[in-house]
Amino acid sequence: MANVVMKVKIMPSDVDIDLDRIGEKVRELAPEKVEIRDIGVQPIAFGLKALIVAAVMPDEGNIGEEFVDRIKEIEGVESAEIESVELL
Repeated sequence: MANVVMKVKIMPSDVDIDLDRIGEKVRELAPEKVEIRDIGVQPIAFGLKALIVAAVMPDEGNIGEEFVDRIKEIEGVESAEIESVELL
């Protein structure tokens, strides 16, 4: 089975949310088969910033959707959506 790299865009619920704390929680909540490769910050507008998470996982089942659902449950996260999925 091939691996994919998935980019997830995480929007905080407020400009004052600690993005580093959300990034730590994302690493903690990642399923066993998901490897977090990078977490970056992307400016959006008016001081609002998003986290962009790059994660590598097997291309099987619904691992990616489960991962995004876990991220949505983090306190301070307004939304999380898959931006792209590419085969490695």
